[in-house]
Amino acid sequence: MKAAYIERLGDASSIQIGELPDPEVYQKDVLVRVEGVAVDRVDTYVRSGAYQTDMAFPHVIGRDMVGEVVSVGSAVTAFKVGDSVWTNSMGYDGRQGVTSTLVAVSSDRLAPVPRGVDHIQLIASVHSSATAVLVLSDVMQVRMGQSILIEGAAGHVGTKLVQLAERMGLDILTTSNERDFTNLAKLGSQGTFNYRENFGQKVTGLFSNGVDHIIDTSGNADFQTNINLLAQNGEITLITAPKSNLFSFNVRHFYMNQKHINGFVISHASIVQLRQAAQTINAAFRRGMLLDDEIIVKHFDDAQWAHETLEMGQDKGKRIVLVP
Repeated sequence: MKAAYIERLGDASSIQIGELPDPEVYQKDVLVRVEGVAVDRVDTYVRSGAYQTDMAFPHVIGRDMVGEVVSVGSAVTAFKVGDSVWTNSMGYDGRQGVTSTLVAVSSDRLAPVPRGVDHIQLIASVHSSATAVLVLSDVMQVRMGQSILIEGAAGHVGTKLVQLAERMGLDILTTSNERDFTNLAKLGSQGTFNYRENFGQKVTGLFSNGVDHIIDTSGNADFQTNINLLAQNGEITLITAPKSNLFSFNVRHFYMNQKHINGFVISHASIVQLRQAAQTINAAFRRGMLLDDEIIVKHFDDAQWAHETLEMGQDKGKRIVLVP
C-alpha cells in the first residue's frame, strides 16, 4: 500500500512517501480503503516527538480518516463491506496512522458516516468537533442556562463550540476579529467582542456576577482578566498554552472564590469518551451542523508540505485534507 510515514522522529522533512506492507486484519479489526485524511497540528507534535507517545517504526502518520470498508474481522458485527466510516483516534499510543491507501482499525474506534454528508467535509470537522463536544460535556459539564465566554471563537474549535453551546441552551459570548462578528452571531453568539480590545468591562456589563465558563482556544487571552470575569465557582478551560508557556495571577482571589482551571488534550480521551462524542457529532452532522470548515485538498504526496504549512501558521484558517 502507498503511505506517508516516518522512520524516526524529526521535522517535516522526515516524512517519506512509499510502499509499505498491507496491514494485518485481526478478529476485531475493519480494513478500510482510505478516501481522505485530515491533517491536524497534533500530527506535527507526534511526528516531531513534542507529544511523546508509543510508536513503532516505520510509523504511518495521521489520525483522522474517512473511507470505505473493504473487509471485516470475524468478530466484527457493527460494520460490513461497503460501509462508509470514519475514525479520529489513530496514529498514537502504539496505533499506526491513517495516511495510507489501506488501514486496519479496531471496530470500536470507527463510526459510520451519516447518509448524505460529504466525506471530505466530515473528516475536516471531526477533530475540532470532538474536542468541542468533550470540553463542553465531559470537562466543563455545562448546564442549560449557564454562561460561557469562548475566546478565539472564529477558529475551527471555536465555531464548533458556539454551535454546540447554542444547542445546549447556554448564554454565549465570543471574542474574535470584527470581521467574524456576523457569522458568530448567526451561529449563536449573543455578544461579540474584538479580542484586541479590552472586552472585560463589556462582559461584566452583561454578566455582573461573572460568567460560569471561559474557554481559551487561542492562547492569547490575558489570564488574570479571565479569572476576574469568572463567577464564583466558575472555571477556565485551556486547550492550548500561550507562547510564553507562563501565566501569573492573583491566587488569593482565585481560591477564595472557588474558581477552577481545566486542561484538555483530546489524545488523553478514553475510548468511551470518543465513542460518545462520535454519536453527538454524527447527530449534528445529520442536522447540517459543524460542517463549516474551509478546506484545502491535497494528495498524500503533499504530506510534508501540509505539516510545514501548519507549523509555520500558513494554513490561513483552512483545514487540510490529504487524499490518496
